[in-house]
Amino acid sequence: MLFNLNIKFVKDPVLDKQKLMYIKFFLSGENLGDESEDFLKKNNIRFNNHAYQNFISKKEVKELKLYNENSHPDILLMRKFQIDKKFNSDFFRSELSALLSSLENSGIENIQIDLPAYKLFGDKFVDEYQFVSSLVEGVFLGNYSFSYKSEIKKKQKLNIYFSSSSNKFNVNELNEITNLFKGVYAARDLVNEPANVINPQTFVERIKILFRNSKVKLQIFNKRELENMKMNAVLAVGGASNHSPVFLVLNYKPAKTKLKKIALVGKGVTYDSGGLSIKPTSGMLDMKADMAGAAAVVGTVFSAMKNNLPIELFGVIPLVENMLSGNSYKPGDIIKSYSGKTIEVKDTDAEGRLILADALTYAGNLKPDMIIDYATLTGACVVALGEIAAGVFSLHQDLTDKLILAGNYTFERLWQLPMWSDYNSLLDSKIADISNLGPRWGGAITAAKFLEFFVDENIPWAHIDLAGPAVKHKENSYSENYDTGFGVRLTYRFLERLLAE
Repeated sequence: MLFNLNIKFVKDPVLDKQKLMYIKFFLSGENLGDESEDFLKKNNIRFNNHAYQNFISKKEVKELKLYNENSHPDILLMRKFQIDKKFNSDFFRSELSALLSSLENSGIENIQIDLPAYKLFGDKFVDEYQFVSSLVEGVFLGNYSFSYKSEIKKKQKLNIYFSSSSNKFNVNELNEITNLFKGVYAARDLVNEPANVINPQTFVERIKILFRNSKVKLQIFNKRELENMKMNAVLAVGGASNHSPVFLVLNYKPAKTKLKKIALVGKGVTYDSGGLSIKPTSGMLDMKADMAGAAAVVGTVFSAMKNNLPIELFGVIPLVENMLSGNSYKPGDIIKSYSGKTIEVKDTDAEGRLILADALTYAGNLKPDMIIDYATLTGACVVALGEIAAGVFSLHQDLTDKLILAGNYTFERLWQLPMWSDYNSLLDSKIADISNLGPRWGGAITAAKFLEFFVDENIPWAHIDLAGPAVKHKENSYSENYDTGFGVRLTYRFLERLLAE
């Protein structure tokens, strides 16, 4: 992380602090001049008149930064915003993330952030908690960093003061977000680690450390145990690597639990070369992130545990490297999966769905109330939706609607794609129960239909293909430099809402 954060909510500004940056947001419009001038006079802040006039009169000038040499604050950042069709609930999250990540080596030790009045935003936020939490989350997201550079920098303490005379945000709500981001950070760290550091075995070692002395129990199945269980799809995909496959099961069961038991299944391909259906070099560069689904499951379970959510969770994670050797599984192979159903392999780069076939069968045997799986499953989903949203696939509309609602709340957005039975025949095989690859078109959907084949039809299930938003991209400030940990925040809020029913 960039800083050791200390976040507080206060009623009044803290202008007596040294090395202070004061951040004030103003609504753009006809009252901008009067409101900003009143604010400056009230706080006895001097300013350059030419720069100030540009700020209040020109649309393209979005911010004004003032430096005070002889009085506090040391830096005043005035930022204006406009509530129009482009404004959304991610605005403050992205703004504060960009700001915080720019402050490394700035010497700033204190930041005062005035919260704009919630009533200004109309229906742009679901509630005041979503509004305030978007600013807090922006600070946490901007504070994330990951580096293997040899120069080690000592983390500086940074005090963040959110001030508002009307804000109702309390210590418990701040603690909840802090614990939520411990899970987000854990997920991001796993995904951002290079593949020479994270493999199936070292992934498990990290999880042991993460959940040490916690309420979460771990079950770890090694290669020999997987052979005894006949988890042949996992064994086939992981068979070519020097790092043997592992099947990891997390179980969080709090002392006080409602009658809800949820299985979260995460694709854990710690590196994907494509196998014998090898990828080009450009296609391999981000394949350390092919375990982002597994990381999202870990992060969600960790956040739920830290916040004592009264709900039982299973995290089911198959871990493999998809590599090449004399032990590689091959196009044309027939695999008898853990379920007993047979699979014709047409492409070894369609490996994620194979390990998830075994994992979904295992999850179904736990008899949960619902199953949600997370996977960087297809490039086709990125083609369809870009890097902005993940695809969600399910025949259970109530579950889908709740996931989409939670994703809109956290701005980890989901878009529903069809699961019509018309697609089933595209996976027909003449020599096995199903093929692991359909035709070129509709690849994200046929991948989801393949997974559906291994899910207990009596258990509500949703598949989230997060291949686009899980990997670093330039759609917003907090996703530009590092892989994102997509899915943790949305699933946590989904579980929270589920408990409120």
